[in-house]
Amino acid sequence: MAPPKKSKKAKRESKKSKKCKSMSVGPIEPRATESDWWDSFWQKNSPIPVFSATKWRDACNPFKNASSSIPTDEAEGFKFFFRVSKKTFDYICSLVRQDLVSRPPSGLINIEGRLLSVEKQVAIALRRLASGESQVSVGAAFGVGQSTVSQVTWRFIEAVEERAKHHLRWPDFNRMEEIKSKFETLYGLSNCCGAIDASHIIMTLPAVQTSDDWCDQENNYSMFLQGVVDDEMRFLDIVTGWPGGMTVSRLLKCTGFYRNCEAGERLNGNIRILSEGVEIREYVVGGVGYPLLPWLITPCEYNDISSSMSGFKTNHEAARSLAVRAFSQLKGTWRILSKVMWRPDKRKLPSIILVCCLLHNIVIDSKDKLQPDVALSSHHDPGYGQQCCKQVDPLGKAMRENIAKHFCSMAKRRLHQIDQSPSSLPKLNLTVLAQPMFELEPT
Repeated sequence: MAPPKKSKKAKRESKKSKKCKSMSVGPIEPRATESDWWDSFWQKNSPIPVFSATKWRDACNPFKNASSSIPTDEAEGFKFFFRVSKKTFDYICSLVRQDLVSRPPSGLINIEGRLLSVEKQVAIALRRLASGESQVSVGAAFGVGQSTVSQVTWRFIEAVEERAKHHLRWPDFNRMEEIKSKFETLYGLSNCCGAIDASHIIMTLPAVQTSDDWCDQENNYSMFLQGVVDDEMRFLDIVTGWPGGMTVSRLLKCTGFYRNCEAGERLNGNIRILSEGVEIREYVVGGVGYPLLPWLITPCEYNDISSSMSGFKTNHEAARSLAVRAFSQLKGTWRILSKVMWRPDKRKLPSIILVCCLLHNIVIDSKDKLQPDVALSSHHDPGYGQQCCKQVDPLGKAMRENIAKHFCSMAKRRLHQIDQSPSSLPKLNLTVLAQPMFELEPT
C-alpha cells in the first residue's frame, strides 16, 4: 500500500519549518572588512598624490574630475564623501546594524569575495544618496557591482525609515515654546511655530506611466515634497508622494498637516495675548503659493503694503526663507534629490525622499557642520515660476494684520529704548527690528 500523500497545507508548513531552521543563525560579519574599507576608499579617492602610482590611481578614481574640491584633510574628506562626520556615521551604523546583519546578505560581496561589513554598506548607501551618481560609478569607488549598490542602498533606506523615525516628529509643548521664542527673538514674529515650503523631485517615467498629473508646470515629470521646518531648519513635518502637476495650495489641502490644523489638533497651543489686547494663535509662515489662513500667514499683497506693513513683510520673508534654505540644504546635501531620477519606482521614491529628510535632521541633531558649499547655490526649485494663490480667509487676513501691527509697535518701542539707552538691547534684536539696517541672507 502506498504511503498517504501529504496535504498541500502540510507541505507548506514543512517548507516554512525548514526555512525558519535555515535562518535561525544570522550571518556573522567578517572582522577583516570592518575597519579597512575607509583606508582603501580614501587611498583610492583622496586628492593626495600617490607618487609611485599616480597615473594608475587617477585612472581608477571615479571622482578624479572633482578631486580639486575634495579636502586633503581626512576628516573633512570623510564629510565630503558621506555628508556626515565620522561620529555621526557611527551613530547611523548603530541605528541600522541590527537590520543589516539580521537578514541574509544574498551576494553582498566585494571584488575580493568577502562579505560587506555594516560600515561599508552604510558608506555605499550614503555615497549613493549624497552624490546622486550612477550605481556603476558608486560601485567602482567601493569595488562592488551595480546590483550590490542597488541592493545595499534599498536595504539601508528600509532600515533608516524604520529606525530613525524619532528624528522627524512634531515638537512637544516645551520644544515648541523654544521654537516660538526663537522666531520672536530673530524675526519679531509672536507665536510663530515654523516655516513651510514645497519642492519638486524631478524624474523621467516610462511612456506607460506618464500622465498629466505627474507633468508639472515646467513640463517635467515630478513628485512633490512639502515640509515644515523650525528655527534650525529641522524638518518637523513632511509629506511626499503627490504628483508634481498639482498646485501648492492643492497639495497642502491633501495633507494630514492641513486636516489636523483645520480640526484644531495641531498649532493649537497657547494663544498669545498682545499688549494691544488682540489674540494671536499659533501659526506657520509660507509663500504666496499658499492660501492665507488663520494658521498659515502668507506675505502681504504687493499692491496693498502700507509703510507700517513693509517692515513686517521683510521679516516675514526672512522667517519664510528658513524653509527655502532648508530645502536647498537638503537637496544640496543629498543630491540624489536634485538630479533627474531615471525611471524610479513611484512606490519606493517617497521612502528615498523621507530617508533623505531623516538624514538631514540627524545631521542637525548631531550638530555636524557641513562644508559651506554643500547647499545648492541657487533656489531649490530652479526654473519654476512662483505660483500665486488668491484664497484669503477673513480670519487669516485679520490675524496677519494683528501680527503686523504688533510687530510695528514692538519695533518702535525698541527703537525708542535704543535712543534712551543704546546698550539696553542685544545687537541681534536691533538688527532684526530696526528695518533700515536689516538685510535678507541670499538663498
